[in-house]
Amino acid sequence: MKGIEIFIPVLAHMLLVIGLYFLLAIRKTKAIKNRTVDRKETALDNKAWTEDVIKLSNNIANQFETPIMFYILAVLTFLIGLVDTFSLVIMWAYVISRCIHVYVHIGSNYVPTRMKVFALGLLLLLVMLMRLLVTLLAGS
Repeated sequence: MKGIEIFIPVLAHMLLVIGLYFLLAIRKTKAIKNRTVDRKETALDNKAWTEDVIKLSNNIANQFETPIMFYILAVLTFLIGLVDTFSLVIMWAYVISRCIHVYVHIGSNYVPTRMKVFALGLLLLLVMLMRLLVTLLAGS
C-alpha cells in the first residue's frame, strides 16, 4: 500500500459536495420557474427560498464543518505513513455517514436520526484522531 489510497474517500466526499451544488441549482431553478419564490427576496434572504432549497443549502453548509477535520486527518494519516486497511475503513465509513446524513437532512430531516448519523461520523473522526495522537506520542 502506497498510502495515496487515503485520498480516494476524500475525493468521494468532494464529489458528494459538488453533486449537492448541482442539485441545489436544479431546485432553485425549479422554484423560480414555478414562481414559488420572489427572486428579489431570495437575493437578500436565503429563508425566502422553498423548504427543499433551504434544507439543501443548510446541508451544503454542513459539508464544510466536520469534513474539514476529515480532510486534515487524511493528510496527517498520509504524512505519518499510517495508511492501512483500518484507516481506509474508518475514512470510507465517515464518507458513508456523510451520504446518509445528506439523505436524512434533505429528505425527512428527522432530527433524532440526523443527530445519530452525525454522532457516528464524529465518533469515526475521533477514532482516527486518537489513533494519530497515540502514534505521534509513541514516536516521540
